[in-house]
Amino acid sequence: MAVDNSGPFIKISSPCPNVRLVELARKPVNAFTDEFWAEYGRVFDDMATLTEDIRAVVVSSAFPKIFSAGIDFQGLSSLDGHDTEPARLGYITRRHILEFQRAISAPERCPFPVVAAVHGMVIGLGIDIIAACDIRYAASDTTFSIKEVDVGLAADIGTLAHLPKITANQSLARELAYTARPFSSAEAEKLGLVSKVIDGGREAVVREALALAKVIASKSPVAVIGTKHLLLHARDHSVAENLEYTAIWNGAMVQSQDLKEAVNAGISKSKTLPVFPPLRSVPSKL
Repeated sequence: MAVDNSGPFIKISSPCPNVRLVELARKPVNAFTDEFWAEYGRVFDDMATLTEDIRAVVVSSAFPKIFSAGIDFQGLSSLDGHDTEPARLGYITRRHILEFQRAISAPERCPFPVVAAVHGMVIGLGIDIIAACDIRYAASDTTFSIKEVDVGLAADIGTLAHLPKITANQSLARELAYTARPFSSAEAEKLGLVSKVIDGGREAVVREALALAKVIASKSPVAVIGTKHLLLHARDHSVAENLEYTAIWNGAMVQSQDLKEAVNAGISKSKTLPVFPPLRSVPSKL
């Protein structure tokens, strides 16, 4: 049985073996308070350390008409009451932003792939959230906005750090970040923010994302976590550095029994897919 680590703002379920569905569920519009983003980060960090055999995760909203309205400014913890001397206030604010960034970046720290399935409105922080995921699918009814400039901020939780790395059209990315104008799922696909647009709404995009997660979960977990790890390394290092690191990584990982099983299945042209054991052993119950 899966461990249910759902919290007050996030629902977690297991729709199929080795796959988790994480649903944002703070009424009415998934606006984020300090408590909400802290719970979000904790959920992913907990899943990464559990002995459960999790191999892929889908992130979506529990509400049919919206993914996230972004930050709940009224619900955020206030910095009032601290020493207002500028340097000290700046230090406290910086620490708060870093904690916020770390929570929203939690899917990137997970060893397994995380798929974002978005629909309805994806505003401000909603884009920070999906930018830290491995794969992004959008329903055709989705509307996005990098909203921060409209409230007097530069986006500071992940959007501006990730967009140059995950999108192909830098001119369009800058236009959207500078203007905060809404853009459609079709334009998000043109930007490279999403890899697939699904006709329909929440139900359709979640179903498609879960189907993808199920395929990922059927692969060797050794191969999948290695692929994610090496892709992230490649993003932040030169080609030569990544090739050297990959040689070291795979020097150990090619010893896996998974490789033998996959190769044998391919050679024999078996119609039965190989079954790969979990990365970590699950302790037996006493």
